[in-house]
Amino acid sequence: MDAIYLTFILVLAIFLGFELISKVPATLHTPLMSGSNAISGITLVGAIVSAQSGSDQMALYLGTAAVTLATINVVGGYLVTDRMLGMFKKKD
Repeated sequence: MDAIYLTFILVLAIFLGFELISKVPATLHTPLMSGSNAISGITLVGAIVSAQSGSDQMALYLGTAAVTLATINVVGGYLVTDRMLGMFKKKD
């Protein structure tokens, strides 16, 4: 029964996220990206904690995968944000 509720919440979050992001104007994408990078950093810390706290082998594998994916998300987000902010710098 819990899996049904969690699946419902996941599907609802996907639809809600898609609707919110598609309605954001182009001028707000950089601040939105910076905010999501901060949230991804929190996700990375949580993934590290969950990877080291599991005594089960599957928990270790899932935690390691979560750390890897969160790291890719954080680094990629900061690279994209840096590139976008570089487009607004004055050219000499």
